[in-house]
Amino acid sequence: MFWKFDLHTSSHLEALLDKEDVTLSELMEEEDVLQECKAQNRRSILILFPLRFTARCVLFIYYRYPNIACELLTSDVGVINDKLGNEEPLLETLYAFLEQPTPLNPLLASFFSKTIGNLITRKTEQVISFLRHKEGFLSLVLKHIDTSAMMDVLLRLISCVEPPPLRLETLTWLNDEKLAQRLIELIHPERDEERQSNASQTLCDIIRLSRDQANQLQEISQADPLLTVLESQECVEQLLQNMFSGERTESCIVNGIQVLLTLLEIRRPVVDGVMDAQGFERSYTVNSSILLAIQPHLVHFHQLLLEPPKKNPMLTTLGVLEEPLGNTRLHVARLVASLLYTSSASHAVVAQELCRLSTMDLLLDLFFKYTWNNFLHLQVELCVAAILRPCAHEMRLQPGLLFQHCHLVQRILEAWEDNDKIQSEGGMRRGYMGHLTRIANTVVHNLEKGPVHTQISSLITELPEDYRGRWETFVDQTLSETNRKNTIDLVNVGTGNPRPSSEDDMESPFPKELTLQQAFSDYQIQQMTANFVDQFGFNDEEFTDHDDSTFKVSICFLQANTAVFEACSKERIQPFDDDEEDIWEEKEINYATQTKSRNR
Repeated sequence: MFWKFDLHTSSHLEALLDKEDVTLSELMEEEDVLQECKAQNRRSILILFPLRFTARCVLFIYYRYPNIACELLTSDVGVINDKLGNEEPLLETLYAFLEQPTPLNPLLASFFSKTIGNLITRKTEQVISFLRHKEGFLSLVLKHIDTSAMMDVLLRLISCVEPPPLRLETLTWLNDEKLAQRLIELIHPERDEERQSNASQTLCDIIRLSRDQANQLQEISQADPLLTVLESQECVEQLLQNMFSGERTESCIVNGIQVLLTLLEIRRPVVDGVMDAQGFERSYTVNSSILLAIQPHLVHFHQLLLEPPKKNPMLTTLGVLEEPLGNTRLHVARLVASLLYTSSASHAVVAQELCRLSTMDLLLDLFFKYTWNNFLHLQVELCVAAILRPCAHEMRLQPGLLFQHCHLVQRILEAWEDNDKIQSEGGMRRGYMGHLTRIANTVVHNLEKGPVHTQISSLITELPEDYRGRWETFVDQTLSETNRKNTIDLVNVGTGNPRPSSEDDMESPFPKELTLQQAFSDYQIQQMTANFVDQFGFNDEEFTDHDDSTFKVSICFLQANTAVFEACSKERIQPFDDDEEDIWEEKEINYATQTKSRNR
C-alpha cells in the first residue's frame, strides 16, 4: 500500500536546522519556515525561537522580512505566544514601534497591529498589565490614529479581553484615560480628514461593540463605562460643538453625523439589503440624553439643508449638475429619518422642533429637485413612513404636518402627472417614481388600517374638492394599475386558491404579493434544491418523515414560486410568429437574386 512508504523528502530547511551556526536570516529566507511553525514542528520551533532569535524576529517586523516575521509571530504557536507575552524586553521591543514620529508606514503598522492584537487575545493579562504601566500608550495610539491599523489596536482592547471582569477593568482604565473624549476632540474642522474619519469610525465601532457586549457585562451588574460616557449629554454636546465651530466642512459634519447615527441605532436590517414592511427591526432604545443634546442643534442641521458646504458642478450621465446634493445634505436627511424613528421620552422635544423648522417640507422639496438621487429618496420615504406609521411611543409628529403643511397629496398628484406628461412626450421616467409609488401606498395603507387612520381619513376629507376627487381617482385607477404591473398575486397565481375576502382572513404563511425579481430568485433556489435532492438521493418519504414544519413550508413556498415565475414568464414573453422565416434553415443561395434586391 502507498502509505507504507515515506514519501516525504528532506527539505533544505531540515538541512539548515542541522547546522550549528544557522542564523535567523537564513531561516527567514526559506519558503518552508512558516509551514513548519504552523504545523507545530517542535524541533523547528525550539531552534527558531530561543530568546535571542525571538527578539530579532520582532525587530524583523519593522525592517527585514516584515511579512514572514509577522506571520511567524502570529502563527498561534503556544511556545511563541508564551515567549512574547512573558518576556517584557520583547514587549518593549514591540512597543517601540509606537514611539516613532508620524506618519507611520501603513504596511508596517498593520504588522504591528496584528502582532500586538494576537498577544492581547492570547496573553491577555500579561499584555494588558504591560500596556497599563505605559503612561503614554493611549497618547501614542491616538497620535498615529491617521493610520487605520491603530484603530484595530483600540478595538482589540475593547472586544478581545476575557473574562468579563478583566474586560470591565480594561474598559474602566480606557475610560479613566478619557478615550471617548479624546476621540471626539479629533472630529474637528481643524484636523485633517483622515484623522477625523478614523476617529469617527473608531467611535462607531466602540458603540456597537459595547452594546453587543452589554449582556455579558450584566453578569457582573455594572454598566460599560465607555458606553455610558459616549451616551451622555455632555459628550454628545461636545461632538456637536466641534461640528459647528468655525468653518463648517463636509468632512467634519459627515463624520460627526456618522457617530450620531450610531448612537441613534435602534434598528438593524432583518436581512442584509432587505427591509421588512416597517423598514427595520427594533433592537435598542435610545438614551434620552442623546436627543436632549441634539435638539438645540437641529436649527444648524436645517440650515445645512439650505446652505451646505460649497461643491463644484458635477458631470453626470444626464448632464451637468450645477448644485450637487452633496454628502452633507444626504447625511442630514439620514439623521432626520433616524430621529423620527427613535423611541424615547424626549422624542416630543425633537419632533416639535422639526415641525417648527419645517424640515420635512424642505426635505420634500429636495426629493423632487434631485430627480435621480435615490439615496435621498429613500431617506425621505423613511421620514414619511415614520410619521404615518408611528411606533409604540406616544410622542410623534402629527400626520397633519404632511397633509396640511407639506401638501403631500398635492405633491404626489402633481409629480405623477408631470411624469406621465414627460413620458408621453418620449422623455425618461423620473428617477423618484419608484419611491413616490411606495409613499403613495404608505398613505393608502395607513388610511385604511394604520394606527392613525382616523386622523388621516379626516385630513383627506379636508382636502380641496378638486384634489380630493383627483386623489380618489388616482388611488382607484392609476395607483392600483401601477401596483398590478409591479407585483404578482402569489396566493391567486401560485396556489390556485381564491383570494381571501380580507387580509385578516388569510392565515397562509406566504406573503400576499411577490415581485417578479423575487419570484425568479426563489425559482432559481427551488431548481438548485431539486438538483441537490436528486444528487443525494432523497425521496418524498424522507422529507415527510421530518417534523421541521419550517422546512415543509419552505418547500411549499418554493413550489408556489415555480408556478408564479413560469406563469409570469408566459405572460411577458411573446411567442414568435410561426409564419416567420427560420434564419437557421439551410437554403440555396442565389447571388443573382441577392444582387437584384440590393439594387432596388
